[in-house]
Amino acid sequence: MSAPARIFMIRHGQSAANADTSIYNRVPDYRIPLTELGVEQARAAGEALRRKLDGEPVCVYVSPYLRAYQTLEALNLGSLTERVIEEPRLREQDWANFQIAGDIGDQKELRNLYGHFFYRFREGESGSDVYDRISSFMETLYRHWEKPDYAPNTLLVTHGLTMRLFCMRWFHWSVEYFESLNNPGNAELRTLIRNDQDKYDLDTPFSQWVQRSTDETVLNAPPMVF
Repeated sequence: MSAPARIFMIRHGQSAANADTSIYNRVPDYRIPLTELGVEQARAAGEALRRKLDGEPVCVYVSPYLRAYQTLEALNLGSLTERVIEEPRLREQDWANFQIAGDIGDQKELRNLYGHFFYRFREGESGSDVYDRISSFMETLYRHWEKPDYAPNTLLVTHGLTMRLFCMRWFHWSVEYFESLNNPGNAELRTLIRNDQDKYDLDTPFSQWVQRSTDETVLNAPPMVF
């Protein structure tokens, strides 16, 4: 397998929903655009990414959401882009067709009690559902990497939770460790870098809201009060 030297991941820039969640009530999630700040964040990330690529080509996989495409456009990778592949499995977690504020707020409270990985939103997905489609996407990646002319770099333009779940699947992190992680900021990059043992290291860890190790399991979780 001709695996790439680096797998770049970027969360989209600030979206209109990041600035004002009420937009979820009237605009489908996949049609929500970037703000002006979000475009500037993506442009700045593009400058950093172009320096890292240093003239090397990259194969891009992009979520079909508008804010992801606008982020890719603002990265301005130009001739470094070998190919762009729209990849629906890199989309955001599905919460609902339209997100009614009170209902979603109640469900978020339930999710915080139940657990972000297993709680499934009504009309939507759980984190474990996203994990399953990320696993399927990885199988596609492996097939693409078998091509002898594949680019030396891969870029995923996606969403914060999707990035965390990609890394969870890749590095075999436990559910308890995943539950401790925060999303990256808007237009933040993370890079998986292939080492001398043909394994990958994550350049920058995700911040944690509570300290847990990558191999902690539900056996290590504090007991629930019933």
